[in-house]
Amino acid sequence: MKKLNFAIILLISLKAFYAVNGQNKNSNLTAIPEYSIRPVEGEINIDGFINDGGWRNTETVNNFWMSFPVDDKAAGPEIQTEVKMTYDNQFLYISAICHGPDNHIIQTLKRDSPLQQSDGFGVVIDPVNERTNGFVFGLNPMGVQTELLITGQTGRRQILEPGRTPQGINIAWDNKWFSEVQSFPDRWEVEIAIPFKTIRFDDEKKIWGINFFRIDSKTNSIHTWSPVPIEFTEFDLGYTGKLVWDNPPKKVKSNISIIPYALGGITRDFNNATPSESNFQAGVDGKIALTSSLNFDLAVNPNFSQVEIDEQVTNLTLFDIMLPEKRLFFLENSDVFEDFGIPPMRPFFSRRIGLDDEGNAIPILFGARVSGNATNNLRLGLMNLQTRETGDLLANNYTAVAFHQQVLSRSVIKGYLHNRQAINAENENFNRNAGLEFLYRSADGRMQGFMGYAKSLNPENNFKNYFYNTGVGYDSRSLSLYFNLAGVGDNYIADMGYFRGQKYYDAARDTTVRIGMNHWFTRGSYTIYAKKNKKIISHEIGFRNIMGYESNFSLINRDFEVNYNIRFTNTSIARAAYTTNKTNLLFPYSFTRSTPLPAKTYKYSSALIGYETDQRSLFSLTGSILYGSFYNGSRSQFLLGFKYRVQPWGNFALLFQHNKLKFPDGYGSKKLLNITPRIDFNFTKNLFWTTFMQYETQSDIFNINSRIQWRYQPLSDIYLVYTDSYSIEERIPRYRAVMLKVSYWLNL
Repeated sequence: MKKLNFAIILLISLKAFYAVNGQNKNSNLTAIPEYSIRPVEGEINIDGFINDGGWRNTETVNNFWMSFPVDDKAAGPEIQTEVKMTYDNQFLYISAICHGPDNHIIQTLKRDSPLQQSDGFGVVIDPVNERTNGFVFGLNPMGVQTELLITGQTGRRQILEPGRTPQGINIAWDNKWFSEVQSFPDRWEVEIAIPFKTIRFDDEKKIWGINFFRIDSKTNSIHTWSPVPIEFTEFDLGYTGKLVWDNPPKKVKSNISIIPYALGGITRDFNNATPSESNFQAGVDGKIALTSSLNFDLAVNPNFSQVEIDEQVTNLTLFDIMLPEKRLFFLENSDVFEDFGIPPMRPFFSRRIGLDDEGNAIPILFGARVSGNATNNLRLGLMNLQTRETGDLLANNYTAVAFHQQVLSRSVIKGYLHNRQAINAENENFNRNAGLEFLYRSADGRMQGFMGYAKSLNPENNFKNYFYNTGVGYDSRSLSLYFNLAGVGDNYIADMGYFRGQKYYDAARDTTVRIGMNHWFTRGSYTIYAKKNKKIISHEIGFRNIMGYESNFSLINRDFEVNYNIRFTNTSIARAAYTTNKTNLLFPYSFTRSTPLPAKTYKYSSALIGYETDQRSLFSLTGSILYGSFYNGSRSQFLLGFKYRVQPWGNFALLFQHNKLKFPDGYGSKKLLNITPRIDFNFTKNLFWTTFMQYETQSDIFNINSRIQWRYQPLSDIYLVYTDSYSIEERIPRYRAVMLKVSYWLNL
């Protein structure tokens, strides 16, 4: 606690210093720009040449502002951007002239690659103008498309660990739109046509939220039309401008998409000594617009074999890892169902449906979902899925209902109801959850506060079955503070959720024990922007404190970290951290498969330093070293990753992680390797070959996943997938499969 109090006092002192010596608030950040859109006059041919008659009488905006690495000046004329918009009955049209030399940085030709990795132009659209959900359409100078869903509060601009997705962003959403790009020595030109069928909107709204952004990787800068403070991202819906319609677009009369698929392949399960089996499977997905902002999704016999396998992670905690959802059916409007609780405690986690604890698929017979905006301020979600009985697993029916009612400017009252019901069970077998939450967020996004309460219902033990959470947060230009407190009762169960720290493995009895617990999380950081230093963008010093208590408030764990990060203008990052831990090990546990560590209190600590080189270079490195004590032993970790890019068609990456655990005699020692090579060939914008391998000794697994994808029509794909899995210790195969999947997106 002394360390925590010291850190808070330090941050308050820094805040006082900032108040006296900090940067003044920029007047440009208070202005809300407007774009008055008019219907097209003439024809527009989407070919990347902005010379059609349809663009002639449209308004042009070219006053982009810097958002990163500074936000107090306009983008220079040599890198300015000119944007025009118009529309007809079917499409929203956008054109852009992106000024600057043609020595572009292009990381890949693969669709849906992260926008920040290459030069790019994009548009952020909030059709309902709620400032909570929106769409992003972007492309790079080679015309490679990326579309995203903004599914929640995007929060503060952060230094992300490699591979992490920015907060509030869903990168797996896929939909149909059209674009072309033309490059010239001093500029590149963009034409975009977004079907009104693709976006959900209110046909009575005359004002939408909108922003345009430009990423210039050569200068490591981001520019936006509607100014966004440096502490927030270009996706932040709290800083959009206004798109003013003379007449709002009309409801699309027919918005039905049918996506049938057929799959054939050969599989062999070596673990069960079964011979090779051939199989054929077919199914269909459907999307129907009930209104222009409310969608109905249907999946009959869905198959997700084309989804990239989960990345194996070396886990040196006592709990399961929360892996990301990649299945398309669960992605659109996913925040309606998932945005409850706090990150380590989620009442709804879609990977609990159709996947077992090891990530293996449980067949889903059908699924149906209604989601979107029922009114301007009310978002609804209703989902029902039925799984098939498989082996020892019963068939289950899953239902989730959720609502988000917007109040004030950016605040929300929201609630949920979940039900899992086993089919043909000998005894009552169900789990139900209901909860209500309130989230306050100020109009500028700097202040937030939330509280929530939920109960679960099971066939027995319906007492101490509560879940609560509350918290507050504050973000300014330099200061960021956040605190939350959450907990569950001894008998709270969420079969459709994820609650880190609720289940413990008892190695002595070889069983899992569920406990009631309380979680206290505090973090803070202060960022100093080095405006006069041409090599450094910012220094950031911060702390993080996590404490867990049993329901009687006896300590389970306390993890305190102080960290320091330097962000350089060439995109490289240096980081250092020191962590102290106190763990009351409730049950015996082994990290080495030797004699379990005894259940008692342990104190240990570690230090880490890391560095990432310039990520724009054709060859880049990521490395870190960690060393310290670990329970009653020691731990060292070495991580090295490299990427090599053959612009723009090839990406070659290798991540090597080595952990060495050493405990006193009798408790064993262990060397854990995690080696992950990845090879991407992008032959064209529509033909890709990705090979992903994983050598992970903790899980005793060596995986090979190789996928060829041909997008032969918009959103219509042919996948050829090869999967092979081996036991490292026994050096024998476990599972092997070759699959061919064909899907076709049909708009009716």
